[in-house]
Amino acid sequence: MDEKKFSLLPYLLKYKWFYLAGVVILLSVDLANLYIPQFIGELIDGLTEGILDHDGVVMLLAKLFAAGAVMTLGRFGWRFCIFGSARGIEYRLRNDMFGHLETLSARYFNSHKTGDLMARFTNDLNAIRMAVGPAVVTAFDAVVMTVMVLLRMVMYVDLGLTLMAFIPLTLVAVGCYFYGIEAKKRQTRRQEAFSQLSDKVQESIAGVRVLKAFVQEEEDFRAFEKASQNSMEKNLSMVKLRAVFGPALDAITGISLLLTLVFGGRMVLNGQVSIGKFVAFNSYIGMLVWPMIACGDCINNFSQAAAAFQRIACIFREKPDIVDKLPEGAAGGEEKIRGDITLKNLTFTYPDGDSPVLKNVNLHVKAGEMLGVLGRTGSGKSSLADLLLRVYDCETGSLLVDGKPITEFPLAVLHRDMAYVPQDNFLFSDTLEENIAFGLEERIRDHPEMRASIKRAAKAACIHDNIMGFPEEYRTLVGERGVTLSGGQKQRSSIARALLMDSAVLILDDSLSAVDTDTEEQILENLMKLRQGKTTIIIAHRISTLQKADHVAVLTEGELTEYGTHEELLKKEGFYAHIYEKQQLEQELKAI
Repeated sequence: MDEKKFSLLPYLLKYKWFYLAGVVILLSVDLANLYIPQFIGELIDGLTEGILDHDGVVMLLAKLFAAGAVMTLGRFGWRFCIFGSARGIEYRLRNDMFGHLETLSARYFNSHKTGDLMARFTNDLNAIRMAVGPAVVTAFDAVVMTVMVLLRMVMYVDLGLTLMAFIPLTLVAVGCYFYGIEAKKRQTRRQEAFSQLSDKVQESIAGVRVLKAFVQEEEDFRAFEKASQNSMEKNLSMVKLRAVFGPALDAITGISLLLTLVFGGRMVLNGQVSIGKFVAFNSYIGMLVWPMIACGDCINNFSQAAAAFQRIACIFREKPDIVDKLPEGAAGGEEKIRGDITLKNLTFTYPDGDSPVLKNVNLHVKAGEMLGVLGRTGSGKSSLADLLLRVYDCETGSLLVDGKPITEFPLAVLHRDMAYVPQDNFLFSDTLEENIAFGLEERIRDHPEMRASIKRAAKAACIHDNIMGFPEEYRTLVGERGVTLSGGQKQRSSIARALLMDSAVLILDDSLSAVDTDTEEQILENLMKLRQGKTTIIIAHRISTLQKADHVAVLTEGELTEYGTHEELLKKEGFYAHIYEKQQLEQELKAI
């Protein structure tokens, strides 16, 4: 879909025949409804004037029954066609929104809150559904029903009386125009307030343990109360507008009825209009009430939908920063990465940053080597991992994989052949088995041999014994974000997930910080055995994690200040040696 030209028209066209059938059925229902007052009027006149016999009464009753049957079946039919189409459009639009969100880059999610996006998937999509479903019906009735009722009033009763009754109703058109303008403004503010409230609730629930740990429940409640108050005020502003508009419609309808009673009653007394036609005319006036109400509902629904459409269109207008930039004629996903990584004068600044986080970094990691990366917080270690995974793009030619620019590899190939364990280990609200097997295709996960591979990966990550101690073992549910596991257990589960991928490149971003030194040593030994011939990059703060690497790169404020083996860096007596001595002293003090 072209993000710049997002429109609901393609979705509506998919259901055009359902809409057409629904409108035709709705028209037949309105026509049947239109004849009921006439049949009742004919029945009254026939009985009062004595011109109807038994068969005539039966015939009129049969016509009334037939009209009622058409209305009953027809109402089911147009609901099925129009409301069903609205649900289908909502379903397709939601899927397309989610699919488009998955293509967007990290920058978009850094600047948009989860609660706001959730509001667009719920409240805004519901507003769209109401506009392409119920609002279609109300718009049809507001226009077509009004015209048909007026024509019946003129043709069956009297033109003068119809004009007398309809003149006040013309004020509705003027009122609807101004109501629509103001309603759209208030609906936009209301939906923005709902987004803020949704975001506040989501954030508070996700961080409830931090709130309790710092005894901030009351402070957070006041913040929630403020967001809730704002949402209530914006909703009340819309309610107040409806509270004025609704009674105004009733007043105009009441004036029409009053004029009908005064002038119509005189016409009956003068013999210009029969009693039956007068009763039918009053029924028609009553039938005009629904189109008037429908007019208000229609404007309200379309106002909400217009505000929602703009918010949803903003998502579709966003373009991913990171896309495949393959040379013309290049192969797709058939190639495989070997793991040879070269950095040539790599300088990188975040899209919303002012100064570079990596400066003129030159580095070469041969395929099959293990590289350790050390540096203080904010030195650019995680930024290097982001560039290798193409979370962000750097200057062309400054980052090479297997001798060619990283942008010449399809994203699918990069993500398939580069496994990653982030600092913030994320586990889904599922079983441990499903979390470890997350990177595999669904059709492979239930294979018996794959379950054995899951256990081998868990053993290599030193999490197997912990899992077997759980009541449900590998079928244990870990809760949202793995909340039921400790920090070390979450890290090791994430490592097992990455090891199961058996990728050409494995990046561990400070992924052993929450495990004890003995477990860390065992995991590193397992990595050395399992990752022979494959490239491994370990980012860490502890020297014990890095000293078995083939080479260690030390980053200082984004610059590569030291590079070499563990022994070579100790001889240089620089930052690496200083950290090593400090950590050795800490270990000795702990032992004492």
